Amino acid sequence: MATISDVSRIAGVSKATVSRVINGTGQVKESTNLLVRQVMSELNYKPCSVAQTLATKRGNSVGLVLSDFTGSYFGILLKEASMSADRMGKQLLIADGKNHAVSELKAVHSLVDKKCDVIVLYSRQLSSEQVVALNQSIDIPLVHIGRELPVEAGYSISFDQKHAIELAVDHLAKAGHRSMMYLGPEPTTPTAMSRLNGFKQAIERRSELDICVNYAMSGFGYIEGYNATKDILKNRILPSAMVIASDDIAIGCIKALSEKGILVPKDVSIVSIDNDPCSLFTIPSLTTVDVPIQEIMAQAMLVAQQLSEGQNKFNSEIIRGKLIQRDSTQIVNIT
Repeated sequence: MATISDVSRIAGVSKATVSRVINGTGQVKESTNLLVRQVMSELNYKPCSVAQTLATKRGNSVGLVLSDFTGSYFGILLKEASMSADRMGKQLLIADGKNHAVSELKAVHSLVDKKCDVIVLYSRQLSSEQVVALNQSIDIPLVHIGRELPVEAGYSISFDQKHAIELAVDHLAKAGHRSMMYLGPEPTTPTAMSRLNGFKQAIERRSELDICVNYAMSGFGYIEGYNATKDILKNRILPSAMVIASDDIAIGCIKALSEKGILVPKDVSIVSIDNDPCSLFTIPSLTTVDVPIQEIMAQAMLVAQQLSEGQNKFNSEIIRGKLIQRDSTQIVNIT
């Protein structure tokens, strides 16, 4: 692989001159510029993008901070971000927030150091106050996905979590269910808090139905849902319907139920959230609320491109999902 020293030697110029040609800085004769570029082409020399960034103070890149990489949800998100960056003609630089507030801050600052043009942040752990302070402390635009944030935090595009839960509860209530359980994570992240609070508020709005409610906790994931359901079956009477905070949890839940001979939806109806691609292929297929993460990320990347081009006036957006009715719910007799 050719190096800058090879280009310098064959072109008969200093490495500093080659560097000025690459970065378009300083005074270089046109004839020398053409010679250096011809040698670079003949050697198939590719300049180091990091070195170019440091020299020009422009990275021609979009940074993306995530706190999780597991599951198809984040796979879809990453794929869309990568395709959008390609269409923009920019590099996509990814940093791991490690599901911890301090790590999320470090991840953002690592991308600031790499001179990204704009940073897309999917934060699970930073408070609204921390995000606002972060936005005010750096000179690179921030685009937030997944959370509704104050305007001082920068542009944000979020999913209406409470509305998604409202759709789930409404579907079950109209189907005649008067005994429901919410199964989801401890309310330690904005998403978990919104989904749990959304369930409580949806039940309160239907107080005249006298719905019997129970709650159980489960981390996001198939295994977590499976184990949480096994604990439920040991200690509690199963409701006629469950609102489950994610498709992954629901899939684990259905397996645990089936192992005990409990059938979905005959014995218990289930509505979950996300519309993961695999939710169509479970047995039974999952009734779920679609979270259009691909569209959300595409819009976030579009705003990122416009911010990198100098536009700076955007109204934050809240996207709503829709119920996808499949086979995991059924109508029961209303008494």
